[in-house]
Amino acid sequence: MQPGKGRKGKSFKQRLVLKSSLAKETISEFLGTFIMIVLGCGSVAQAILSRGHFGGIVTINVGFAMAVVMAIYVTGGVSGGHINPAVSFAMCLFGRMKWFKFPFYVGAQFLGAFAGAAALFGIYYDGLMAFAGGKLLIVGENATAHIFATYPAPYLSLTNAFADQVVATMFLLMIVFAIFDSRNLGVPKGLEPIVIGLLIIAIASSLGLNSGCAMNPARDLSPRLFTALAGWGFEVFTAGNNFWWIPVVGPLVGAVIGGLIYVLVIEIHHPDPDPDFETEPSEDKPDKYELSVIM
Repeated sequence: MQPGKGRKGKSFKQRLVLKSSLAKETISEFLGTFIMIVLGCGSVAQAILSRGHFGGIVTINVGFAMAVVMAIYVTGGVSGGHINPAVSFAMCLFGRMKWFKFPFYVGAQFLGAFAGAAALFGIYYDGLMAFAGGKLLIVGENATAHIFATYPAPYLSLTNAFADQVVATMFLLMIVFAIFDSRNLGVPKGLEPIVIGLLIIAIASSLGLNSGCAMNPARDLSPRLFTALAGWGFEVFTAGNNFWWIPVVGPLVGAVIGGLIYVLVIEIHHPDPDPDFETEPSEDKPDKYELSVIM
C-alpha cells in the first residue's frame, strides 16, 4: 500500500516536471520576457496615465532596468535570462549558445512580450479608457501607444534612428560580455543581474532621447503588434516614417558589433586563455557566459 502511494505520488510529480532542458529554457524565456514587459512598460504606463504625477523619466529608466533585473533573477539559472533576441543572436554567433536553440528562445521571447503587453493592457484598461475619452491615440499629447512600444522624436531621421539603435545595443552587448567574462574583473556570483540593471540605467539615461532606447526586437515589435490589434490600429507601423523596423533590425546589428568589439579588443588578449573557451555549455546548466539580457 505504502509503496503504491509512493509510486503514485512520484508519477504525479513526473507529469508536472518537464524532462526536456530545451522546453524548460523556452518556458523560462517566455516568463522572463513577460515579466520585463509587464513591469517595465508598466513603469511607462504609470508615468503617462498619471500625467507625470506618479512617475517620469527617472522612474521609467529605473523601473524598466529593475524589471529586467527581476526577470533575470527569475530565469537566469534556467535559460540564462536573455529575454532579448539580439542577445540570443550574439550568444549563438560567438559560440555561447547552440544555434538550434535560437528559434525556440526567440519565439518564446516574442510570445512572452505579446502576452505581457496584453496583461498590462488589462491591468490599465480603465486608465487607458479614461485618459483620452476612450480614444487610443498614437500621436499628440494624449497619445498612449508609446506605453507599449518606442517611437522616434519628431526631428529623427531613419538613418539617425538606425544608428541610434545600433550604437545603444553595441554598448549593451559589449558590456554584457565583459560582465560575464570570468577572466576580466567579473562580478560576484548572483550580482550580475544588478550590474546589468545599472548598465541599462546608464544607457537609457544617455542614449534614450532619440527613440526610447529599445535595444530589443521582442520588447518593441510584439507590444507594437498588440497595440495594432487592441485598438490603436495598424498606423502604429507607419508612424514615424515607418519606424517600426528600426528597433527590430538595429539591435541585431548592434549586438554583433558589440560582441565583436569585445572579443577582438579584450577577450582574445587575456593571458592563459581557458582551453574550454570554444566548447559549448551544458544544456542542463548554462555557464556563466551564457547569462545575459536587456530591456
